[in-house]
Amino acid sequence: MDSKNFPALKNDRILKAARGEPVDRVPVWIMRQAGRYLPEFREFRKEHEFFEICQTPEYACEITLQPIRRFDYDASIIFSDILVIPQAMGMEVKMEPGKGPTFTSPLIDSKDLDKLNMDPIAIADYLKYVYDAITLTRHKLEGKVPLIGFAGAPWTLMSYMIEGGGSTTQSKAKKWLYTDVEGSHKLLDALTEGIVEYLYRQVVAGAQLLQVFESHAGVLNEYLFKQFSLPYLAKIASGVKAKLEANSISSVPMIVFAKDGHFAIPFLNDTPYDIVSLDWTQDPLKCREMLPDKTLQGNLDPCALYSSKEDLEKLAKSMIEKFGKTKYICNLGHGIYPDMDPEHVKWFIDFIHSC
Repeated sequence: MDSKNFPALKNDRILKAARGEPVDRVPVWIMRQAGRYLPEFREFRKEHEFFEICQTPEYACEITLQPIRRFDYDASIIFSDILVIPQAMGMEVKMEPGKGPTFTSPLIDSKDLDKLNMDPIAIADYLKYVYDAITLTRHKLEGKVPLIGFAGAPWTLMSYMIEGGGSTTQSKAKKWLYTDVEGSHKLLDALTEGIVEYLYRQVVAGAQLLQVFESHAGVLNEYLFKQFSLPYLAKIASGVKAKLEANSISSVPMIVFAKDGHFAIPFLNDTPYDIVSLDWTQDPLKCREMLPDKTLQGNLDPCALYSSKEDLEKLAKSMIEKFGKTKYICNLGHGIYPDMDPEHVKWFIDFIHSC
């Protein structure tokens, strides 16, 4: 597929909101909107392993389109995973049933960094299947909605690479921050350079927005965040924008999501991101005060979708009243849960559009 001559975009509502322009209705999409809550996704997964889908452009495209066919979302997000970058660096990651992502050989100490592919160009080259999926999906979307690309943030990726999977404390990874500052920065620098090239190429392939997931911000404190997360988040946004400008490619809105990072919010106003996504524990009114220069995204508690329609209406209406209808993109405060009723999702999206 040619990455040029994409179909004309019919719904640019989310792009207008990102720029702070007036919109006819609040745009809405949902993190993990292509996933296990959809019966068609579960059927597809019976025949295909998770990373097989990620690495096969036609499969990734199909999964990306599933929620767009079913719901009136204002954006699509390419089906992939944040852990494709550690894979590109030479680490083996498996998706274990009932356990989630698992690294067969996690990093023990900074001597293990010598085993990694740290070259940003080689990392980005390895991920060609993501760009192919983006280009294919842009054509298959036929301009219905914009396509979002994404990556995991350096600290979040680092923590997975050391912990070897999910962790409530991230104690092994945080130990590096306290005992091996030099090794930590060496890994974070390499991840940042790879992410910049990776996200740049996603835009070249057709991504119209980008989101950076700092999913493990909440295990840090302000001191650690300012030393090991914030500088790298800022470098990613400035690096991608500079690379696009240098190559005469139009910039795209960039979203940052620092989950559970209450201490992080005021610092994000001074980063080059256009949009700050908020988890469900954040107060929209307070965040508006701390982030006067940003469009906000979020932040309904994913569990609120279990509510009755009457209660969900009250919660959604209250959320929109607090955020306001300008410089706002409606979303959940994190990803949708696998046992969610798709009918509740449809009702929620339609209600948001009716406000």
